[in-house]
Amino acid sequence: MPIDIKKIQETFEAANFIDTTGAVWNYSLLTDDDVQNFQNGTHYALYEKFGSHSIEVNGNWGMYFCVWAPNARFVFVTGNFNDWSKVTHPLTARWDQSGIWEGFIPGFKLGELYKYHIVGTENTVTDKGDPFANYWELRPMTASITWDLHYSWKDREWMANRKKKNALDAPWSVYEVHLGSWQRPDPSDEHSYNSYDQLVARLVPYVKEMGFTHVELMPVTEYPFDGSWGYQTTGYFAPTSRFGDPQGFMRLIDAFHAVGIGVILDWVPSHFPYDAHGLYLFDGEHTYEYADMRKGYHPDWNSYIFNYKRGEVKSFLISSARFWLDQFHIDGLRVDAVSSMLKLNYSRNEGEWEPNEFGGDGNLEAITFIKHLNETIYRDFPDVQTIAEEATDWPGVSRPTFEDGLGFGMKWMMGWMHDTLDYFKLDPIHRRYHQNDFTFSMMYYYDENFMLPISHDEVVHGKSPLIFKMPGDLWQKFANLRLFFTYMWTHPGAKLLFMGSEFGQTSEWDYKSELDWSLLQHNSHKGAQECLRALNRVLVTEPAMYVNQFRTEGFEWVDLEHRAESVMVYKRKGTRPEDDLLVLLNMTPEVRYNWVVTVSGKEYTTELFNSDASLYDGTGDVFNKDIRIELTDEATQQYRITINLPPLAGIILK
Repeated sequence: MPIDIKKIQETFEAANFIDTTGAVWNYSLLTDDDVQNFQNGTHYALYEKFGSHSIEVNGNWGMYFCVWAPNARFVFVTGNFNDWSKVTHPLTARWDQSGIWEGFIPGFKLGELYKYHIVGTENTVTDKGDPFANYWELRPMTASITWDLHYSWKDREWMANRKKKNALDAPWSVYEVHLGSWQRPDPSDEHSYNSYDQLVARLVPYVKEMGFTHVELMPVTEYPFDGSWGYQTTGYFAPTSRFGDPQGFMRLIDAFHAVGIGVILDWVPSHFPYDAHGLYLFDGEHTYEYADMRKGYHPDWNSYIFNYKRGEVKSFLISSARFWLDQFHIDGLRVDAVSSMLKLNYSRNEGEWEPNEFGGDGNLEAITFIKHLNETIYRDFPDVQTIAEEATDWPGVSRPTFEDGLGFGMKWMMGWMHDTLDYFKLDPIHRRYHQNDFTFSMMYYYDENFMLPISHDEVVHGKSPLIFKMPGDLWQKFANLRLFFTYMWTHPGAKLLFMGSEFGQTSEWDYKSELDWSLLQHNSHKGAQECLRALNRVLVTEPAMYVNQFRTEGFEWVDLEHRAESVMVYKRKGTRPEDDLLVLLNMTPEVRYNWVVTVSGKEYTTELFNSDASLYDGTGDVFNKDIRIELTDEATQQYRITINLPPLAGIILK
């Protein structure tokens, strides 16, 4: 049906005054400074003014609405409150040409469904969800829901002390979780979800029992398509309604904090989907995305790229980041796909992109935005961390902006992940020829503050689960897995492990199902889980494992001269010599009895950990109850240590 612009105009003019029939009142929560900062990209709390807010005006309770639609001719609020009328409740465009539309509807209640009905410059018509909505209908429905975020937090002690917990010299053992598929009430139903409160009862105790220090949640920002795993976001200010309401998510975070576990949220400022109710062509024009599709379209994900040059978009994104830290007490943001933001030619062939003004391939606007984002977060929330998923050799990702870095706290160490997995996939007989590949990570480790990631991306799309990346028969696969865990946990840096890997999940991750918890009836899987639990215990109780994890003082190679035997030895070092640990890795299935290692500085008298222990379903045959130690040079404090090395195993001495 053609749009009757004249009728809309008449309705707009007739309704744009204060009355008692339920039309829209002229009202604004915005100051001139709010608008100016919004346009300049320096308003960091838009969620306090934009969207829908339950307020009282002239003794009347109702809902204030505020939305940015700079190319719109008209904007109406439509919903179940007015039987989804398209024209009865128009908002008013501000006088200042800011493109902001606002108004107050008396009697409008919380819990109501609504959208914005937008008439664009070319008479285009769209019904859009509220970009600032705190709550959305359960997909496939797409309306926003008026809501408030009132909640009585119980994590005062955590918030007062979390700076120490989230510091770079604290232990970081992160459990990456997809809330929908970690566990399901009905495993046969892909749409069966635990509520946030059920996750409080089930997930929180498990993460605590396993000894992880943090949990990283794959995106819970509202998203329409389950198969995107949350990485195609439409609601940048709302936790997904798949698991309950916003307060339910708050209770989940509160529960994690109550047992001393930090919460990291996956956050996606790099792209957004083209769903009709979302940000794409929001007011009929390219409002949030670049208009030039050489910059504005993402070929990998069939999605659209934010216009980082536009001040209003920068304010929107930085406000979203702060929203989760401010309103939901999130302890860190893992920023997705940073590489795609930095590079104009990311996944583009020659001729499909245009160089920047200096002839380079960097997106200068995105770089400026990222620096601004991190500066703002660390200024306002100095006790959290931002973590970059960045896979290139871009310099200074986790260096301060005043040193010309991007300002992140940490960066995923993708090179370590690829090199380590490639090494462990080798038949042990060939590992002697690839030792340099294995040890290469320490050549560049101190360039950044690195997190070692074994994420969901490594166990999908034909890559196989972690256990089946390991060579050999079933016993050797599990021995290799425990050895892998030992190496990963004793390598400097923060650790991240995707759910299911801790017990040797035997199928690739599938977002439609749940983890195969029945595997834990088998000793091999239970043993792997116990092994990782023990390593987490070592991590948090031994200062040498974390206090210098990003400093050169924290690590020292001791023996790399036994390539033929594929035995490697190194130290993890704390601030006190008595805290130092000695790590020995035997990368072959051959037992090494009476193995001699020469160390300086001190004796190592205790076997703190042995990945071949029977508790972990190892042989339990090769251990070191008594370690033979001989002082060979008193002047230089040189010691000869004679120990037994179990097959395909790592041991930690103290």
